Amino acid sequence: MNVDDVVAAKIEAARVRIQAAKRRREELAAARKRGLAARHANKLRRIAAQQQTTQPVTTDDGSTPPKENP
Repeated sequence: MNVDDVVAAKIEAARVRIQAAKRRREELAAARKRGLAARHANKLRRIAAQQQTTQPVTTDDGSTPPKENP
């Protein structure tokens, strides 16, 4: 092996490491994006469920009845 072969091997090894790091970053970004979408969907479901349980009572004409004093 001469010096040129050693240099070429080191350059190729560096290229492989760079590609692996790039692929790892892309996979993490995709997982992060999926996780963020899932968290947003869960938040919207919680908000919708909370709004359904806290909706005010309405009369037939859509207005809210007057509050009763005890």
